[in-house]
Amino acid sequence: MPRRFCCPECFDDQGLRDQLFPTLDPGHGTCNFCGTENTQLVEPEKLADYFELLVNVYEPNEDGKSLVEWLKEDWLLFSHPRMDIAHAKELLGEILNDGEIVRRHFVPSKSYISEGLAQWDNLRDEMMYANRWFLDGAIDLDRLKELLDMLIAPPLPRQWHRARIRTDDEPFPIDRMGAPPRRRSSNGRANPAGIPYLYLGSRPDTAVAEIRPHTGEVACVAGFVIPEIKAVDLRNPRKLVSPMMLGDAGEIGQLRADLPFLERLGEELTKPVQPAGAAIDYIPSQYLCEFIKKKGFDAVVYRSSVSDGINLALFDPGKAIGGDVALYNVTKVSVAVHAS
Repeated sequence: MPRRFCCPECFDDQGLRDQLFPTLDPGHGTCNFCGTENTQLVEPEKLADYFELLVNVYEPNEDGKSLVEWLKEDWLLFSHPRMDIAHAKELLGEILNDGEIVRRHFVPSKSYISEGLAQWDNLRDEMMYANRWFLDGAIDLDRLKELLDMLIAPPLPRQWHRARIRTDDEPFPIDRMGAPPRRRSSNGRANPAGIPYLYLGSRPDTAVAEIRPHTGEVACVAGFVIPEIKAVDLRNPRKLVSPMMLGDAGEIGQLRADLPFLERLGEELTKPVQPAGAAIDYIPSQYLCEFIKKKGFDAVVYRSSVSDGINLALFDPGKAIGGDVALYNVTKVSVAVHAS
């Protein structure tokens, strides 16, 4: 049987693609598994040590699921369109040199638990409704820093956008399109009142959607250029972390246990909040962003709940350089509802 080769696109894992594959003396060509052309290629068995560590955080159980199903669900591996369950099992079997293990059922090991989510829920309730500045509750801040270091954003676009609803016949000048003055800075998703951050959208329509316009209004949209920055990316933690970069099954198991906690942090920055309750509802995400800033990051990236773009909260507005201001007519505002 001729030798077959796999590529990083089979797995769609950032660590495998950017750090691991280049160290394995890869060839180049067309992948035998996912069909990607002109890509790095290695023999599947070269990945055995890394995948053996990964599958060691699961244990056999007839009531469980296949290893491939767990790897797809927990780590979003094998997410290439051509890597369905059958093809992924075929590749994993070659990596492990074991065609039987991919047919068995497994469950996650009970050896790895996380207190992060429970600690966060208790802490957020206390800071919202009991104590604000001197908290009785605690969270493992050292572990939180370790997790955030795994979520460093990939290189970001340099061009971003900020919108304001036009209030006069003329558009706002660029010097009025940045962050508000400190005394006029109200509670935001990332910033407490009086501490202005610069909120930017990746596209003009993202920036406009974030200010919740009404049909018929005119939005002023300013372009801003940002330098290379170090940001935490909370859009999709499961996609950004790579278990392949950890050298111990215990570390991988602990990371798997902590992933729901990281997802909750991303939700804090994305979930819709009613303006009337913003002063209280934004407190947990403000606390999180204050911690991120304290640990040396420049910004946080998060999903938009009202558009397909992404958002950036820049802690130091002075890092962004304003450009031109354009006008956009709001012609339609869409509303979706469902029964509660």
